Order: sequence, then structure tokens, then C-alpha cells
Amino acid sequence: MLEPSNNNELPPIPGKRYFTIGEVSELCQVKPHVLRYWEQEFPQLKPVKRRGNRRYYQRQDVVMIRQIRSLLYEQGYTIGGARLQLADADTDAAKLSKEAVRDLLMELEEIKLILDS
Repeated sequence: MLEPSNNNELPPIPGKRYFTIGEVSELCQVKPHVLRYWEQEFPQLKPVKRRGNRRYYQRQDVVMIRQIRSLLYEQGYTIGGARLQLADADTDAAKLSKEAVRDLLMELEEIKLILDS
């Protein structure tokens, strides 16, 4: 198993749509029971559940798990601290998204004015 400080040495994420819990466990070097626990602690982590409550993780879930792993194992955050960091990142992304949309609307209005004249 990799040392916690070696998150950059994790295997690359294959170009698949869905991953089983076993595959995610290998990709992130985290045991399956830890992944199930993190699902309860981090609201951002919601794998698709299908027949028999089997979990199927998507690529963004694997990336999120790697972020959580980095916060907990490399940066030394507690579960609560990591949860706050991810929530802050979500609000920062939302602010950036709103600003990007506002800028895009302004650019489109300028283009419309140019086309109208």
C-alpha cells in the first residue's frame, strides 16, 4: 500500500463511465469500508446505487475521493476540517461560476450590439 504522502503516485483513472467499489479502492488506495464511511461523512460523495445496493462510482466521485484522501492523509485535516475545506471549495466554485456567467452575458450583449449596428 502507498504511503499517505504519495497521492501523486496513485494509478491513473481509466476512461470508464462507472467503477465498482473494489476498483475505486485500488485506484485510490483506500479500503472499501473507508469509502463507505466517507459516503456518510461527505455529502459530495454520492455513488449511484443499483441492483442489490451495489455502488457504482463515476469519474468525479473518484476525483473527489482522491481529494478527500489528500486532505485527510497528506494535509492532516480531520474529517470535519476536510468537510469544511470541500464546502469552501464548492462555494468558491459557485462564486466563480456566477462571475463567469455574468462576464459571458456581458460579452454576448456586446456582440449583439455589434451585430445589430
